Amino acid sequence: MQFYQRSPLFDEKEKATLLYAERVTRGAAGLRERALEELKNFYPEDQIVELTLVICTANFTNRFNDALQVEPDLG
Repeated sequence: MQFYQRSPLFDEKEKATLLYAERVTRGAAGLRERALEELKNFYPEDQIVELTLVICTANFTNRFNDALQVEPDLG
């Protein structure tokens, strides 16, 4: 169980969002329909698509930078 699942600092929507992000990051091919159904309690379908795009973009950026050993410019 992840820290956020036990934390009172996150509400149910935030916990579902973090769990979904973790599942997408660890292996989106293994996502079950139940994972999407959980999110539909909190988000309409267009927002789930956008959330998934943001998660995938962050993962792409991290992997790209790691592979090329690029240090991000944090300003």
